[in-house]
Amino acid sequence: MITKHVVVLPYDEQWRQDFLRIKAELTNTLGQLTIGIEHVGSTSVQGLSAKPIIDIDVIIKDYTVLENVVSALREIGYQHEGNLGIVGREAFKYDGKEHLQKHHLYVCPEDSPELKRHIAFRDYLRTHPDAVREYSHIKEEAVKQFPDDIERYIGYKSPFIEKIYAEIGI
Repeated sequence: MITKHVVVLPYDEQWRQDFLRIKAELTNTLGQLTIGIEHVGSTSVQGLSAKPIIDIDVIIKDYTVLENVVSALREIGYQHEGNLGIVGREAFKYDGKEHLQKHHLYVCPEDSPELKRHIAFRDYLRTHPDAVREYSHIKEEAVKQFPDDIERYIGYKSPFIEKIYAEIGI
């Protein structure tokens, strides 16, 4: 089994700039193929501790443009990985992006339940500072207990995430 060291850092204002740099490159490449590019995940919430990896959802109208999006992204070093078991979200890995902050890139149709979940969770945290403090504490505890086990780290956080989903009706 390969272990991967998990790192959680206090919120860094630089993450917003990192997202904007990645977004600019994506916008330049994808142009009218997208209807939006969203910064999601923990790095998108001011004050929230996070793994220093920018999560990005590229929003497309529907799957009729996916082939063109995959082709355009391939031109700038991204490889399509499929949905990795999550319907409504296409994952991409990359090579040659040393000029950008490490990131996860997903392409979602605008009616994707996964996209809606990402946005709703982010927006909830952005408007609930107590939840941000609680979630930061949970993540910091998780990384202390499971610094080399990403699956157990994720498992430790899951009850909090599920509680928020229930609260917002997802």
